[in-house]
Amino acid sequence: MQLRIEATDLPGRECAAAPGFPGYRDIHVAVQRRAKPGELLDPYPGDAPRAEWTLECAAKATPTGVDITGRYVQGGPGGRFVYLNWVTAEGDGWSLFRRAKLLLEEIDPATVKAAVNTGLLVARLGLTDAKGHPLCAAVRPPLVTWTAEG
Repeated sequence: MQLRIEATDLPGRECAAAPGFPGYRDIHVAVQRRAKPGELLDPYPGDAPRAEWTLECAAKATPTGVDITGRYVQGGPGGRFVYLNWVTAEGDGWSLFRRAKLLLEEIDPATVKAAVNTGLLVARLGLTDAKGHPLCAAVRPPLVTWTAEG
């Protein structure tokens, strides 16, 4: 099964400082590899019109539903998620400053089951929060819409 993340409304390449937020320049967003914050899949600049990642996943039926695993899926059974890392360019690498956590356990079980049959689960979300900063923390519906397609 594939999991495709389609993101729009990116916050821009710079975020001004605000109370509790130091501000950042040369912002990018990417999917983090499982347990490897330094390994990022296809970083997109924060001012891109959209960002899209397609992840190869495995889906296994369990007594409680479907367990989705893969190279870019974090967490253990019952707590799977995908990290979208917000980074800034630093030398030859990246410096992490924020993360958005797409919670797979929040997907409607009927949608997951349908995606197993079609082979494609799609997440659609905007990446700018209410303050105009990069979206972070746990991301649940309605901030993300999950559909089975294919």
